Amino acid sequence: MSTNPVIDPERSMPLLLRGVVDLHVRDDFAEKLVRAHTTQVPLKVKAGFDPTAPDLHLGHFVLLKKLRQFQDMGHRVQFVIGDFTAMIGDPTGRSEIRKPLTPQQISDNATTYADQVFRILLKDRTDVVFNSSWVQPLGSEGLIRLAAHQTVARFLERDDFQKRMQERLPIHLHELLYPLIQGYDSVVLQSDIELGGSDQLFNLLVGRDLMRQHQMEPQVVLTLPLLVGLDGEKKMSKSLRNAVALEDPPEEMFGRLMSIPDILVRSYVTLLTDIEFSEIEALHPREGKARMAEAIVAQFYGTDAAHKAGEHFSRVFSRKEIPEDMPVLDLGVSVPLKLSTVMVRAGAAKSESHAKQLIRQKAVDWNGQTIEDPFLSVTPADDLLKVGKRFYCRVRRVQEP
Repeated sequence: MSTNPVIDPERSMPLLLRGVVDLHVRDDFAEKLVRAHTTQVPLKVKAGFDPTAPDLHLGHFVLLKKLRQFQDMGHRVQFVIGDFTAMIGDPTGRSEIRKPLTPQQISDNATTYADQVFRILLKDRTDVVFNSSWVQPLGSEGLIRLAAHQTVARFLERDDFQKRMQERLPIHLHELLYPLIQGYDSVVLQSDIELGGSDQLFNLLVGRDLMRQHQMEPQVVLTLPLLVGLDGEKKMSKSLRNAVALEDPPEEMFGRLMSIPDILVRSYVTLLTDIEFSEIEALHPREGKARMAEAIVAQFYGTDAAHKAGEHFSRVFSRKEIPEDMPVLDLGVSVPLKLSTVMVRAGAAKSESHAKQLIRQKAVDWNGQTIEDPFLSVTPADDLLKVGKRFYCRVRRVQEP
């Protein structure tokens, strides 16, 4: 077990609460932090990740970064890989049942999760556990006894279930088991604190209820915002093609971060960096965004690689490397558009199908990043489109004076 000293609450509380949406209950949280500092016994901080996809992205990093902050304050992390709950599928935010994964898919994804998280978390202060190890031994009798601790009426209070009932969409019985089993994870692990996305509040509070019903001190619940993806509209998700993967190379990660709408800069700075937003506000918008991007890339690849990625991006925009007389496309909108649509409007492609063909041929760069997804959406602000070796176009949101 790590001998890292537990930092006192006055020093740790402000950072640990940075970006937090919900805190249940603040007095309990303060009491646990004081006790841990007094006894020098680290708190057990839990977060669960269902291995539903092979790659982690910056949306996952929001939680991982907060876990690392707890570790830096001397606490231990319980990284729960939900290989059992993944077979059920989290109903949170779903208007329809999730398609179940095969055991092999779950196993493969879980392996990549375990490999990727230690780019952020400290191995000697992390317990990686699989919830199948204690849920499967429950058996049918144990599951029935566990279910007796909750009521159907309580579970149907969930917003997503309420919405489905109003729309006369089915709610399957196995979906009611998901928050129950997630809560039981906290009972088994005797967690002091559980972190999750703001959409997970119900599930996390079930853990508090179950711990209390098992005569245990209930865990404190902290939730964090869901990171909006590069499209500026929807939660970051690989399936929506609006994500930045933790495995993206430095230059690609930097370029993708520079493409986010300006409105997202504050949340990205708050949730993904240690920079004070006032430092960003004092800079020109493009310089501030570059400062943000470099700080994020540095956490995965180091300061040197992040700086080089920033220099590469700057070279792409340098007048030494792009034509001074390149055309300018003023879109006059601040909503996501398909890159193929932007290409047609810029005169870089004859049609949407032609534009997608060029993208598939890897002949299209957006802000210095080669694009491979023909369905990518972008939110133009002040960006550089390059097609082939000679076509350059500056794409702007509104007409500049």
